[in-house]
Amino acid sequence: MNKAKIGFITVSDRASRGEYEDLGGPAMVAWFERVLSSEWQAVKRVIPDDQSDIESTLKELAEEGCCLIVTTGGTGPAVRDVTPEATENVCEKMMPGFGELMRQESLKFVPTAILSRQTAGIRGKSLIINLPGKPSAIGDCLNAVFPAVPYCIDLLEGSYLIADVAQCKVFRPKHARRLSESSEKFSS
Repeated sequence: MNKAKIGFITVSDRASRGEYEDLGGPAMVAWFERVLSSEWQAVKRVIPDDQSDIESTLKELAEEGCCLIVTTGGTGPAVRDVTPEATENVCEKMMPGFGELMRQESLKFVPTAILSRQTAGIRGKSLIINLPGKPSAIGDCLNAVFPAVPYCIDLLEGSYLIADVAQCKVFRPKHARRLSESSEKFSS
């Protein structure tokens, strides 16, 4: 069985120029290191808040076979915040429930979460999720939405992600689990 590839994109003008330490990217990677028990590899990028750069990087990671691509940064109302627009431009299907749940979860901690424009969508066989830029909010949002992520990736015929149940309880319908397990046995 091949290792799942997960793309991590930090969208930040200052971090991409080396003027600011990237805290969001490492926070995303650390969350997945703690939660996933299946084999996976990180594909990391730090890029500026430029819509064409974001779009080309999302396309590149999808073409490289990342079953999941998570971004941090560029989801607020500031002029240079264009990550959701870039995501919408490269996706064939939008998944608005992810953004709705992330905002709902973030509102438990800070009233300005309503200003966040996180979204998610599908490009080919890749699920793309925009996370907030604040490292502590990254974990809060992933804890909220990740229970649905592995099954979504199953439906896209992507890698079979397994989470440590002590860290995150993933939901898969019973019939889906059997189908995935039987296809793994035949592909080994």
